[in-house]
Amino acid sequence: MTILAYDLGAGSGRAIIGRLNDNRIVTQEIHRFSNDPVKVGDRLYWDILRLYHEIQQGLIIAKQERMLPESIGIDSWAVDFGLIGRTGELLANPSHYRDWHTHGVMEQMQQEFGAEQIFESTGIQFLSFNTLYQLAAMRRAGSPVLKEAERFLMIPDLLRYFMTGEMINEFTNATTTQMYNSRQQDWDRKLLSHIGIPSSWFGRPVQPGAPAGNLRSSLMVDLGLPAIPVTAVAEHDTASAVVAVPALSDSFAYLSCGTWSLMGTEVSEPVITEQARELNFTNEGGAYGTYRLLKNIMGLWIFQEYKRECERDGHHASYSEWIQHTAGSEPFLSFIDPDDTLFLHAGDMRSRVRQYCRQTGQQLPDTYGAVARCIFESLVLKYRYVLEQTEQLSGKQFDGLHMVGGGIQNRLLCQWTANALGRPVWAGPAEGSAIGNLAVQWIAQGTFSDIREARAVIRDSFPVDVYEPQESEAWEDAYGRFLRLTAIPVQ
Repeated sequence: MTILAYDLGAGSGRAIIGRLNDNRIVTQEIHRFSNDPVKVGDRLYWDILRLYHEIQQGLIIAKQERMLPESIGIDSWAVDFGLIGRTGELLANPSHYRDWHTHGVMEQMQQEFGAEQIFESTGIQFLSFNTLYQLAAMRRAGSPVLKEAERFLMIPDLLRYFMTGEMINEFTNATTTQMYNSRQQDWDRKLLSHIGIPSSWFGRPVQPGAPAGNLRSSLMVDLGLPAIPVTAVAEHDTASAVVAVPALSDSFAYLSCGTWSLMGTEVSEPVITEQARELNFTNEGGAYGTYRLLKNIMGLWIFQEYKRECERDGHHASYSEWIQHTAGSEPFLSFIDPDDTLFLHAGDMRSRVRQYCRQTGQQLPDTYGAVARCIFESLVLKYRYVLEQTEQLSGKQFDGLHMVGGGIQNRLLCQWTANALGRPVWAGPAEGSAIGNLAVQWIAQGTFSDIREARAVIRDSFPVDVYEPQESEAWEDAYGRFLRLTAIPVQ
């Protein structure tokens, strides 16, 4: 059986074919494409029609290569969305979560509605770009789109709609909006009413594995395809990545590492406590009756943006050369808090890193490698901080950390993570989101009986690299300096 997973990240997307061979998963990337935001004036948008075009290209390639899938699933990043009008057409390009239009809106909402009440209802981490604040910003700006809208669809929902004509909201992504009431298991009508958004826009979210229609007839005619079924997988890419964690037990800590780093554990019920709110953790929906108690950490975005700036300035180096720059620089020279709002938006990261160090009385990194080392060391030390908080909130103790996602291809980052944690790191698989996407499709079809069997097959199908902690004393000292210099509160 051949199935197809589309995994869309904030910088690129890929179409991956999955097959089972002797109870081993075999994957093949058949199409990869960039996902570049488009800036118009002061606004930043996603090029959603280009993404739909690339999805069609994936289907065309699968047909040409005689790998026509029997099922299709899509996962992507969270929070962003499109609005559909009464004629069934998309009313505007989806805004990018790094757009400035939500500036100050979260703080206003917290004052008006109460931060405690918002968290009590949703259990979701406060981030300025959450869907709740995007819609509130549109309402306060008097967006004419809101007058014409009749349905709300998140990015995978929207692309599925283009493919099938079916408007269906999926659970894992719906929970990321900070508009889903995890206690009532439905959209929070009080919050929606407060920002002036009709609850009629929102369909009751379906669980991962639910059928979501077949390819629409016009697409079948245009591409010469049969009525291939589409499955609503765990459509938040982190939810799919967690499905793919090859853990041996039900109690494990994970880090989905890419543009964002998402660290946490699976729980059976949301952890909605005062401590969870104070620590700004989130309870996002997971697959098969679970929630993901986790924290969003800025991730590799800071380095990726810094690398792009250097390339624009004429410093062209391969990723391996950047690792050499980093490894060869003086250790523990200076630190940043990767989650400081200074690093949220695109821009001159070198200047911002130096600005942060200047404001906190630290030595300024002055070479390519020194800046990169400051970013990576700070990131892995923040991983330790968040892992310890995860243990506090979950009441669990973790022997080590499972890392999945594209970031694990940076072996230096994996080793430094183990060093910072003082615990082993198990890294793999790299294409976690796509593999989790495939696994949910196979479970839906009955090929796997449940998630435990799926994880066992994933564990047997993909290599896992083990990183043991090194230089423990130096990293322990660095962690103390990191906490002191960044003034991150210690509970």
